Amino acid sequence: MDHILKKYCPRIEFDSYEDFYENFRIDVPADFNFGYDVVDEWARVEPEKRALVWCDDAGRERTFTFSDVSRISNKVANAFYKLGVRKGDVVMCILRRRWEYWMVASALCKIGATIIPASLQLTKKDIVYRANGANVKMMVCVNDAYVLEQVELARPDAPSIENTVIVDGQREGWLAFDELIENESEAWTRPEGAERTCSKDIMLIYFTSGTTGNAKAVCHNFAHPLGHILTARYWQQVQENCLHMSVTDSGWAKFGWGKIYGQWICGATIFAYDMDKFVPLNLLQKIQDYRLTTFCAPPTMYRFMLQEDVSQFDLSSVQNFATAGEPLNAEVTLAWERLTGKKIREGFGQTEGPVLLATFPWLDPRPGSMGKPSPLLNIKLLDDDGVPVEDGEEGAICVTGLKEAYPPGLFVGYYQDEERTREAVGGEYYNLHDMAWRDSDGYCFFVGRNDDVIKCSGYRIGPFEVESALIEHPAVVECAVTAAPDPIRGKVVKATIVLAKGYEPSDALIKELQNHVKKTTAPYKYPRIVEFTDELPKTIGGKIKRKLIRNQDGIDD
Repeated sequence: MDHILKKYCPRIEFDSYEDFYENFRIDVPADFNFGYDVVDEWARVEPEKRALVWCDDAGRERTFTFSDVSRISNKVANAFYKLGVRKGDVVMCILRRRWEYWMVASALCKIGATIIPASLQLTKKDIVYRANGANVKMMVCVNDAYVLEQVELARPDAPSIENTVIVDGQREGWLAFDELIENESEAWTRPEGAERTCSKDIMLIYFTSGTTGNAKAVCHNFAHPLGHILTARYWQQVQENCLHMSVTDSGWAKFGWGKIYGQWICGATIFAYDMDKFVPLNLLQKIQDYRLTTFCAPPTMYRFMLQEDVSQFDLSSVQNFATAGEPLNAEVTLAWERLTGKKIREGFGQTEGPVLLATFPWLDPRPGSMGKPSPLLNIKLLDDDGVPVEDGEEGAICVTGLKEAYPPGLFVGYYQDEERTREAVGGEYYNLHDMAWRDSDGYCFFVGRNDDVIKCSGYRIGPFEVESALIEHPAVVECAVTAAPDPIRGKVVKATIVLAKGYEPSDALIKELQNHVKKTTAPYKYPRIVEFTDELPKTIGGKIKRKLIRNQDGIDD
């Protein structure tokens, strides 16, 4: 049990959060490689250990052991190597939740190549930007008409792309994945010399959602998976040989958080539901039917599942519910606990790192709080001068002590951008530009992105507090609170709201919602403008585009 985990963590059991925070350590070998040291190692010590249970909406289902993943990824590595993929080359993958993603990601680790996970929603322009920015050598894509068309449109403007591979189908001008690997050897030898990877080589590039301009190429090295031990074992609380599900597409950083790295290091079995689209009833059915042990989904999905009759499903197998991606409104976790008997444990972080704050096992979830800081990352709330703030005061969430000990899992910079890298992580601390405050017990509460905080009539208003108040009203499924221009006050609070089933927009409902906020939080924070919409604008990572709403209203950031 915990065979691999014990190799990298001197201690894995702790008596308290304080014990965990002070004494948790991760030892990073100089040549750690996830493909060999996790995938192949599990295949060696427990050949029949389940790694992945995969299904889709067409009724297809497959189960893979670690031996299967090791064997298939070796075939993929051999095939890609013949196509010219070498250590340091960059491969972009648009694979949704296809089982092949796990094989390709493992194979690229073994070669020493760099993977760019990408979303189905990328346009030609997005693909050209990423391909040219990172010198992408090969594309591996799911058989999706839109995706294939965008890649084909992009290729004339992206000369670095030498080959395109299609998964689960065939298409003229594309190499078919199944045919490509069919006759390849199942043996692959770990490279030596210059071709051998070290922990500091670049393994993974995420392009951020680009809510504040062009997407940034966030680089993670080969030590990155070890940082997600924090994410998987101590926040999501995955269990060895038990099914864990994180609801996310392979193109998002949340996939790395919840569907591969930390989970496999801990020996958990990943459950992957390749859904065509999110249907709350279908997801609830899968949780019940597959008897999942641990489950993680963004707050929006919990909100929409709560619009259904959750009580008709047996979710008793789930021992831990978790969430991240957007702040969790207190009303959602309270409603979920009423229906399931279990609280939702919130985690917080960015594409740039593993879980940074979370409600760890020793902590009782506190509604509205994202928990306490993870060990190793030296999280502090700092003011504009870099000075720690007092309890109750707002400060920027920062990863500190970078000069003393650079934490495993934290990004190492932006691809081929030395100036931006130096600004972000070249000093004593990394500023996330997310604002929070801390209570007297050490629990942290999210306020909002620094540029999302609304300054109105001399007050600073965090959008999350107003959003949480609105979510408590049964008419509201989700909402975005932003600043809107006002001729007298300069800026006022605006709420853009998606209504629950059975509610229709009206002046009376607007007044009711405004009064509700006045009673729930400080009256001056109520939204003077309320608009209703069928859906909120979101990034390809699923986060609400508050900046877009502000800009549409004439607020220039």
